[in-house]
Amino acid sequence: QNNAKVAVLGASGGIGQPLSLLLKNSPLVSRLSLYDIAHTPGVAADLSHIETRANVKGFLGPEQLPECLKGCDVVVIPAGVPRKPGMTRDDLFNTNASIVATLTSACAKHCPEAMICIISNPVNSTIPITSEVFKKHGVYNPKRIFGVTTLDIVRANTFVAELKGLDPARVSVPVIGGHAGKTIIPLISQCTPKVDFPQDQLEKLTGRIQEAGTEVVKAKAGAGSATLSMAYAGARFVFSLVDAMNGKEGVIECAFVRSEETESPYFSTPLLLGKNGIEKNLGIGKISPFEEKMVAEAMSELKASIKKGEEFAKNFK
Repeated sequence: QNNAKVAVLGASGGIGQPLSLLLKNSPLVSRLSLYDIAHTPGVAADLSHIETRANVKGFLGPEQLPECLKGCDVVVIPAGVPRKPGMTRDDLFNTNASIVATLTSACAKHCPEAMICIISNPVNSTIPITSEVFKKHGVYNPKRIFGVTTLDIVRANTFVAELKGLDPARVSVPVIGGHAGKTIIPLISQCTPKVDFPQDQLEKLTGRIQEAGTEVVKAKAGAGSATLSMAYAGARFVFSLVDAMNGKEGVIECAFVRSEETESPYFSTPLLLGKNGIEKNLGIGKISPFEEKMVAEAMSELKASIKKGEEFAKNFK
């Protein structure tokens, strides 16, 4: 039943456009609804000429948002401002928090059953915001709200493969925790195939995975942040989710979700996906002392970012 109806909110942006292209290219998608506050008719017209079956429609401005969302199975939200050199993900908070609260409020009203995939940073705060918004509307289901951290996994796979001379498509590194700086915890000890690094190299590799976003922000010298690799990672997550919704078994992806796995109320771990979203949280599993230390050190920052998101949502009108 490859008939997923997918909406992209923020479809004209740096992530939104390539993400929409990848979704249009997939046989899993039958309807693609593109929303933004500018340029969406043009992006939709352009994509609609591609010879794949997904029907593309563009929606412009808040008054067209309800129609965009009606009947959607999956909503992906890359809307917001990108990072500039010298900015942390948290520096985006004030702008992106309002955008995410507004958009998810519309989702809660017009497609309360949809899977909600949030890309907008800071993910460590925008997921708690989304949860609180859905609670306010009385339609909260923690199994259906995901912070997309897939780019951390994609990067970890790529960097490990580079160092070991492996095919990156065959490398799989779970990344747990959050989606900012030291809250990003790659579990190299759980990598398949099994790999070993001397401690100094392991620390350098871990640091590179944690700061890979900043590597791109610097390289783009003020022209934006990771858009193409993020679009790839976002599409990968959506395709996994839709496969699982279609009944494919054994689909596992990491995502930042409501969690009982640690003392942090939200935490990213490998998740078994299914028809209703999260089928089972697979937890952290066995980790090395180095990784245990990283989990412990991430806690205070994670909790602070989560609290900040929750406080914002409580006061958001």
